[in-house]
Amino acid sequence: MAQPVTPRFWAGPLRYIRWSARERPAYFWSVFVGALGPVTLIAVPPIRRRLGDHDAAPIPLTYPVPTGPRKKGLTAYGDETE
Repeated sequence: MAQPVTPRFWAGPLRYIRWSARERPAYFWSVFVGALGPVTLIAVPPIRRRLGDHDAAPIPLTYPVPTGPRKKGLTAYGDETE
C-alpha cells in the first residue's frame, strides 16, 4: 500500500497549510497559537492604554527614610526591673 505524498511547504505554502490543518491539526494549531505570542507583545499594550487600563505604579524597592530628627521614646524594653 503506497503512502500519500505530503505536500512540500515551499512548493505551495497555502496548500501545505490546508493539508496540515486537516491531517495534523494539533501541530497546526500549536504553531498558530505560538506565532500569536510575538504579535500580542506588540499589539496588546496600545490597545490596553486606549481602553483606559494603565500600568500600575512600580513597587518601592526601599523603605522611605523620614525627614527630621528621630523620636527618642524608648529607653528600656519593659522587662527590666529597676
